[in-house]
Parts: sequence; structure tokens; C-alpha cells
Amino acid sequence: PIVAQQTGRPLLVHPSVREVLSDDFHVVHFHNVSLIGGPGVLKLSKAPVTLYTTHEHWMICTTHVLWKNTVKPCDRPQCFRCAVRSGTPPQLWRLGGHVARCLEHVDAILAPSQFAADRHREAGISRPIHVLPSFTDFSPSSSTVDSPGGVTGPFVYAGRLVRSKGIEQLLETFALRPSLALVIVGDGPLGPALRAQYQDAKHITFAGEIPHRDMPALFERATAVVIPSWGPEVFPLAVLEAMVCGASVVVRRAGGSAEAVERTGGGLVYDTPEELLPLIDRISGDPTLRATLSTRARAGMQSGYLEQTWMDAYLATVHEIAHAKSVTVSV
Repeated sequence: PIVAQQTGRPLLVHPSVREVLSDDFHVVHFHNVSLIGGPGVLKLSKAPVTLYTTHEHWMICTTHVLWKNTVKPCDRPQCFRCAVRSGTPPQLWRLGGHVARCLEHVDAILAPSQFAADRHREAGISRPIHVLPSFTDFSPSSSTVDSPGGVTGPFVYAGRLVRSKGIEQLLETFALRPSLALVIVGDGPLGPALRAQYQDAKHITFAGEIPHRDMPALFERATAVVIPSWGPEVFPLAVLEAMVCGASVVVRRAGGSAEAVERTGGGLVYDTPEELLPLIDRISGDPTLRATLSTRARAGMQSGYLEQTWMDAYLATVHEIAHAKSVTVSV
């Protein structure tokens, strides 16, 4: 991994990756390849159709998350200095044309959000980019379908306990509302300090890691699921998972974090930490609003974020590329 990170090439694993890709594949789809061989591994695909998905901002950011100097969202490129301050070894291969040359072997880039597509284009990525939002395999129980917005359980946060997720600002907001329960699901570097800081806040529960299969039940009984991300997200799945479970969603506009909510109308969106508290008060005291948001979210999920919808768009992209290249694929 260190060699791949520093060279942007699959030097030590080249024979293994080449062997894996030697079969007569019709489509090769790359995902998180940063430590398998970086951009260099993209050149090893011999398939008629080669794709790459931007699950994070790795292709355009050394830290992968556009989080500058460990303290704020990236406002302008200062990559060498940021890498050093973030504890990530700088990557000199990013300074030349290595990425562009390797991407010439990719027919299309799939971006889960419009923000991710736009940000990659702004960074100089010239390959075709198709926006293909993600989907979730969560399914609601009959109780939440029959009585949307009727629950009055705790507010829920689900994510890593790191500064870029806005967890500190979320806790500061709920410290002002001791009458509203908040459950924090997840862990991370800030975990120990935050638990100590809020140990006397009886309305705040740090639940730690919870199995993914148990999350729908928690979302279903939540008054709302809050996504307070500060750093620019690609497309947080927690938004879709909450909406399909009938939970009202309150999400901060950060990168592609709010795109599903804005498209469906299934939640409330804010821009600054100061705007969160009024939304929390509003949604906690208005069951009619929660029911409206839940209904909109479910309808939006059915129209745009199902697995079958994703597969149809994905296969259409594959066949469009194959047709343009006059090659035959069977998928």
C-alpha cells in the first residue's frame, strides 16, 4: 500500500492484479483503488468497457475527503501543505499528467452526486462523467408506513466521530435542548473526548457501533435523523437509509449531502450551525410536518433511489459506451 500510495502505480502487486484482470471480462469496474495501485491500475483493464466510481474524492485529493489541514473544508488547492498537516505522505505523482494518462483507459466515471461530478470536472478531469445516485437495501416495517411521522423517539446521528462530520457542532446544539433526546451511533477519534465532555448530559446517549442490520429499527422510531456533515460529502447513504425507513431528515448542505433531500422534498436542509436549532425545534413539535416529510421521502425513494433504478441506469450506460465503441458486451 505504501508503494502504491507514493508512486500511483501497482508496482508490487502488478502481477497479481494483471492475473485477476486477464479473464475475458466484458466490463471492468474500478472502485477504491488508491492503495491497490492508484491511477496506474486503471491501465490494466483490457475489457471493452471500463468504469470507475468516485465513492470519495481520492482522484482529486490526497486526503480523499477535501478536508483541509484537518480543520475545514477545502477552499482552494494547497495539496502539499495540507497533506503534511493531515499526516498523509505527499504524492508527487499528482503534480504531472499521470492521472490524466491513466484515465484515458477509463470509458466513463460514475459519480454518486452532481456535486462529485462537478468537483471532478473543476479539478480538470476531462473523461465523461455520469451522475448515478446510490441506493439502499433498507426496507421499512408496516408500522412506519401506516403512521408516518407518528413516532416521537430520539433524534439520531449515525456516522464517524470526526470533525468533518460536524459532530461537535451537533452536540453543541443539543446541549441547548436538554428536553430532546439524542442518540449518537458510531465511533471515531473524537469519541473519548466527546463522551467525557457530555457525560453529564443525560439526554445524550453515545451508543457506539451498532450492527448495520439493526439501524432500520432505530431510524423508524426516530423523531428525525440529523446529518450535520461539515466536510463536502460525496453522497452519504445515511440520508437514503433514514428516508426509506420513514424518518424525517435534517441535513446540512455540504457537497452532495443534501441532493437526495432536495430532490424528494423528504427533509429539511440548513447551511450553517446556527440554523440547526430552529429546525430541531420545528420538527420536534410538528407531527404534521414529520408526516409530510416522511410521505415525500418514501415517494422520492420509490422514484429515484431503488436498486432496480440504479441497475437500469448502470446497464444503459454500459450499452451506450459499447455501442459508441462498436463492441459487443453481454451483461
